[in-house]
Amino acid sequence: MTAPAPGADGPSPRPRTAQHYSVAPVLDTPDGYVAPGMPGVPVTGYDPVTPTAHRRAPRRRRTALALTLALLATLLGGLAYGCAPPRAADSLGWLAIAQAGLVALPLGLLGGRNRLLPPVGALLAAAALLLGQLTQQLRLVHTTGPGPRGLLPDALTSWRGDLRPLDLAFYAIALIGGFLLTRRTANRT
Repeated sequence: MTAPAPGADGPSPRPRTAQHYSVAPVLDTPDGYVAPGMPGVPVTGYDPVTPTAHRRAPRRRRTALALTLALLATLLGGLAYGCAPPRAADSLGWLAIAQAGLVALPLGLLGGRNRLLPPVGALLAAAALLLGQLTQQLRLVHTTGPGPRGLLPDALTSWRGDLRPLDLAFYAIALIGGFLLTRRTANRT
């Protein structure tokens, strides 16, 4: 049985079937365009938009600037930690992670994926914690009056006498946090 020709008895109630062409129909595509996955190469003169064209250019690495800003962050973090009220000194040890983040930010963002920067970030974070604790001891020795040896030797003796096992945990947090946060911020750029 055959379907009636269109227009003979009216439109057919059957759905339209696919039409077959011996030659492909002309679509609205640029000259020389070949669909993805089809064999062939685009003709010259056609410039397809590549997905990498919208990416931003890689940043230039400024390691010296990163180290300078990290040293400044170490000093500022240590001084901020050391200038806290003495009665809050017991709960301030947990701020070692904040000091590690403060040091890691310029190292990771400006320094990039340099292999030497995460260990430097770890050491600078621990140095910020040490500087903060020494500043606290200097303030304490200064208020009580320095001994015959002087302000700094008395502060160091006082710092060694006040070390607790929990302080070692804070130094470990500073070292690990400085390393990991520097590496993580470097991978984000």
